[in-house]
Amino acid sequence: MPVTVSSTQSGSQAQRHGIECGDKIISINGNEINDILDYRFYETDRRLNILLEKGDGSRREITIRKGQYDSLGVECGTYLMDRQRSCRNKCVFCFIDQLPKGMRKSLYFKDDDDRLSFLFGNYITLTNIDEREIDRIIKMRISPVNISVHTTNPELRVKMMKNPHAGKSLRFIKMLADGGIHLNCQIVLCPEWNDGAELDRTLRDLTALCPAVQSVAVVPVGLTRHRKGLEKLRMFTPEECGRVIDQIEVFGNMCVEKFGSRIVYPSDEFYLNASREIHGEDFYEDYAQLENGVGMVSLLRSEFISAMEDEPGDDGHYSASIACGISIAPILKELLDLAQKKWHNAKWKVYPIVNHFFGERITVSGLITGQDLIAQLRGGELGDRLMISSSMLESTGQMFLDDLTVEDVQKELNTQIAVINSDGYELLDVLLGRCEEV
Repeated sequence: MPVTVSSTQSGSQAQRHGIECGDKIISINGNEINDILDYRFYETDRRLNILLEKGDGSRREITIRKGQYDSLGVECGTYLMDRQRSCRNKCVFCFIDQLPKGMRKSLYFKDDDDRLSFLFGNYITLTNIDEREIDRIIKMRISPVNISVHTTNPELRVKMMKNPHAGKSLRFIKMLADGGIHLNCQIVLCPEWNDGAELDRTLRDLTALCPAVQSVAVVPVGLTRHRKGLEKLRMFTPEECGRVIDQIEVFGNMCVEKFGSRIVYPSDEFYLNASREIHGEDFYEDYAQLENGVGMVSLLRSEFISAMEDEPGDDGHYSASIACGISIAPILKELLDLAQKKWHNAKWKVYPIVNHFFGERITVSGLITGQDLIAQLRGGELGDRLMISSSMLESTGQMFLDDLTVEDVQKELNTQIAVINSDGYELLDVLLGRCEEV
């Protein structure tokens, strides 16, 4: 389907050459334009022969000369210039299937769109694309592509993802690797499903595709209390988390020897659940899998310590509190205890929040809701400001998963809230009052 123009930017090449709202872009330099990837890829030529279709069905061709990376100035009704592709799987571990009823509609949409993988780093399963799309990715050098693999056993992948095409789509991973596309891979690990010998198989298969496979993150399954009617799953025990760490680190060490890079990593959650010490920053190299929680604690600690070294310390009476998930709370308390040695009169406190909304087994900060913050912090000593992670909020930075806003929580707790990223320098700045509250 050709893309339809919804507007043109004032003074742009598109406007000057008479491209109008409602025009359809059929092709650029003879190449079909079906979505944002086609448009962005072929827009970069300096000389563009654009075939347009008007609302009455008539067609005309225009020629535009421009700088290689200058924009035409065309805008469409959606960012992708096409409909977003939804997931065709019914994964046994899918978190969206574990959401309670009555939340805002957008939270229940499952995307599985290779274009979003390139544009925003989303992970895709490769189950709703075909060889033509793979060829396009290779032709356009769309790299890296982030892939949710979970297992390289075709039969097990079908069983876990409840999609008869899930096993066949594994062939696309090798096609992309052979085509020179870099890949970041993700494995959601479920006890007694894809762990143990199956994990060994998956890691062997993926590391055999190095250097195309640049990184592999292994993350534990997350289970809410809203699993009625879903596949029976359980969490890893602390002892099992330790064994998973050891298993993955064996592969990582082999990759270091063979490729000069660790490639394979357990997420921080495994270390926290196993009460294992998280490695230093050298272990995580370039932090390729931060979005999967790999090395996030190490980077935060390193940045915070570096930030403290740049500060002289003083006798100021600073006060603040941090609300966070159960798993990260000991790490944050450790960092505040370090800072307390330099700022002796500061009163800083960490509040671990039990997740009643999704269930006590959910211990990460990103799934804390406004109502749990209110219920557990009301009447507490919060200091001059309450700090929360930006991961608790949707993209605009204002709304929690339960549709309460930051302003709602501020009013209920009668305190100022500072929304911070996972950044050690920013954390220290806010602790010392160098911030702008919401």
